[in-house]
Amino acid sequence: MVLTLLVPLRKICKLEEVITMRHVDLICKVTLATGCIVSYAYAMEYFIAWYSGNPYERFVFWQRLFGKYWYGGWAMLAFNMVTPQLFWFKKVRENMILVFIISILVNIGMWFERFVIVVGSLYHDFIPANWGYFKPTWVDVMTYVGTFGLFFTFFLLFIRFLPLIAIAEVKGVTPQADPHHPLGGAKEGGHH
Repeated sequence: MVLTLLVPLRKICKLEEVITMRHVDLICKVTLATGCIVSYAYAMEYFIAWYSGNPYERFVFWQRLFGKYWYGGWAMLAFNMVTPQLFWFKKVRENMILVFIISILVNIGMWFERFVIVVGSLYHDFIPANWGYFKPTWVDVMTYVGTFGLFFTFFLLFIRFLPLIAIAEVKGVTPQADPHHPLGGAKEGGHH
């Protein structure tokens, strides 16, 4: 989510000198690390479902990949496990368009994770009489779309009324912060 907001904001607000490529590179590495952690967690979930021998748990995890909502399970795995692995390559981390696209795909994967957990777990309940296929109504769709509007309203209010970048961060990248810069550091004779 940070990359999804940071990459366009960096360009729109002309913050390239404050939010440097080093910052973007580090956030990409954090995304890669969390992608590896999520991959391990998914692998353990499926392994434990298989290893437990519990037929109900096995059934739920089988349905995630091969049931009516198979596309949600596979999208969750692909976007949350495979896509972040592209950040192993420095050329990818340096390409802002690719970084933004990957961040969007990871966000889509995280949405599919919630979808798989909620809808995928409820459409096949313990009571077969309750089984059904979820079709979102217009209210469901508009509620979901409204969450984007609400989030961006609060985000834009935040960057309008609060400092977008902490002043301590800005001071660290100014020329005066460099002790070897003609305008920064101690001048001849020890006077400032």
